[in-house]
Amino acid sequence: MSEALRRDYSVCEEIGRGRYGVVFRCFSAVSGKSFAVKTIDKRLIADDSVDRQCLYNEAKVMHILSPNPHILQIFDVYEDESHLHIVLEHCNTSDLFHRLANRTVFSEPEALSVMVPLMEAIAHCHRRGVAHRDIKPDNILFNNRNQLKLADFGSAECFRDGELMTGIVGTPYYVAPEVVAGRDYNEKVDVWSAGVVLYIMLAGFPPFYGDSATEIFETVSRANLRFPASVFQSVSPATKDLLRRMLCKDVSRRFTADTVLRHPWMTGGGGDPK
Repeated sequence: MSEALRRDYSVCEEIGRGRYGVVFRCFSAVSGKSFAVKTIDKRLIADDSVDRQCLYNEAKVMHILSPNPHILQIFDVYEDESHLHIVLEHCNTSDLFHRLANRTVFSEPEALSVMVPLMEAIAHCHRRGVAHRDIKPDNILFNNRNQLKLADFGSAECFRDGELMTGIVGTPYYVAPEVVAGRDYNEKVDVWSAGVVLYIMLAGFPPFYGDSATEIFETVSRANLRFPASVFQSVSPATKDLLRRMLCKDVSRRFTADTVLRHPWMTGGGGDPK
């Protein structure tokens, strides 16, 4: 591990593990404050691979986006011959994935309390010319004050106004149909993914699903959005309207992140169940 990192931080127990690296809890040698350090083993990544580009892209993107109250903050980056170390804000409470696993569904006000800061984070990304491209509950964290923090920018891409992106990235349940189709796409893929997150919070299951990645992609491609009466009978019309506008296959008609934030359900307290 980097000597400079060990000089500045006391690295402690492992708190997470991914494809190429490990996340440790660490403490600042100066302030004693708690942080997380993401340690990535560069030797596991081919020099000419897309993942190698993502390796350095994540830190760059996080610097572009910082500071923002709803985006995980980056503090330091260290590199040695074999590893890249990214020191991040430490969120020591559960992520949205675990919160969903521990309960059946969210009420509309509870879902709203997640969606407002999430969409504010996504809108900030888009204004700064960054598409996250992997919005999902696992990447939606909460700190010890229950503030939402959007995390994991390893798949993020920078773009300019009107510029399209390429590449199949994301997670099957949450990926937008234009990505599945292999077409060029814009930042609205994040709005689609956030719409899936909202649907899951209210229904307890995804809007498009299957028994394999292939089947999931097929249902995503069809984008046949349904609201089963057994689940959605108590969900307000405003919520369903917002879901239709976020999970709209026609990208030209799909809401932008800023438009989502102005929708009556987002500004009116979550709607009255009807």
